[in-house]
Amino acid sequence: PVIFCTVVLGIGKIRAAAVGKVGGLALGYFLVMSTVALGIGLLVGNIIAPGTGLDIPSDPSKGAELAGEAAAKGGPMDFISDIIPTTLFSSLTKGNVLQALVVALLVGFGIQTLGPTGEPLLRGVELLQKLVFRILFGVLWVAPIGAFGAMAEVVGATGFDAVVQLGVLMAAFYLTCVIFVFGVLGAILWTVSRVSIFKLARYLAREYLLILATSSSESALPRLIAKMEHAGVEPATVGIVVPTGYSFNLDGTAIYLTMASLFIADALGDPLSIPEQLGLLAFMILASKGAAGVTGAGLATLAAGVQAHRPELLNGVGIIVGIDRFMSEARALTNFSGNAVATVLVGSWTKSVDHHQMQCVLDGERPFDETTMIDDEAAEESTDEHEAADR
Repeated sequence: PVIFCTVVLGIGKIRAAAVGKVGGLALGYFLVMSTVALGIGLLVGNIIAPGTGLDIPSDPSKGAELAGEAAAKGGPMDFISDIIPTTLFSSLTKGNVLQALVVALLVGFGIQTLGPTGEPLLRGVELLQKLVFRILFGVLWVAPIGAFGAMAEVVGATGFDAVVQLGVLMAAFYLTCVIFVFGVLGAILWTVSRVSIFKLARYLAREYLLILATSSSESALPRLIAKMEHAGVEPATVGIVVPTGYSFNLDGTAIYLTMASLFIADALGDPLSIPEQLGLLAFMILASKGAAGVTGAGLATLAAGVQAHRPELLNGVGIIVGIDRFMSEARALTNFSGNAVATVLVGSWTKSVDHHQMQCVLDGERPFDETTMIDDEAAEESTDEHEAADR
């Protein structure tokens, strides 16, 4: 519902040509950055080689279980066909981000063609969006309790010895994600938009804490949408870039896929050659697309990629199951940061961001309403526009 309302409101208020421009720039940027993230993962994995010398027995049962999940996901054609929802409302209940995006685009363009007669529908969707934000605010307050129980279960089942044994991989992965966010993304953000990655990270601090608690970037999706709009990015741009990025701009997952693949191969004593690594890079560019921002999706995607590229390494996926919960936090944080940066960049390229508003917000002069997640000033402006249109 959050994605549906945001996209419908954004599309309904702008021209179709503008939507195509924003979407095209976003997809092009996502492809480039995902490739860069995969390449960085390979580079760091080869330099540090965390799996070398580790004689860890694989868990065949875990590999078989993940292989079943990977097979259930199907190939590229299944992924494409799954984008099309069965019914209008099924896209809002199945949790499929791309299906919700497709339906929202159709509804938004439909309302756009209605002209002034579609204004009441937009007002209704706007009220629905506020209601959804209010409900989510209550749900997110209790989310950390469930996350605590899940993490306790992982540590209790594997023991601290297993976590320590695989700590090199975890440390290398966390370090790579930090370098990618504050080095690569930070440099691009400052060059294009003159926005500090440190100020943006401070602005999104509560979302980072929420992601740490839930180990999923999906939990912070509504708050990212609301905060980006408050920071001065037009709702139409936010409504297209953020939901699409949650399926196509998973930088943290991309780094994880290549580093974990190298680790598994080294740990099993069957390292990948340079040509095999390049082939893995090309394959993972496709495999990383559509990996949802929910907990565990990265592990299932890793199993799918390993099964297709090097089937003999599939059982080795069970090696990192015990620490995947901890690694998924870094994946989610990096994915979230990548989508926040992408929203600002695409907004700058399409001139759909108020840079003065953004600087004021990031400097703390115009704080975000953490209680309601609703931008009251923007809501008042929207109401004034509707009243002016009626007159």
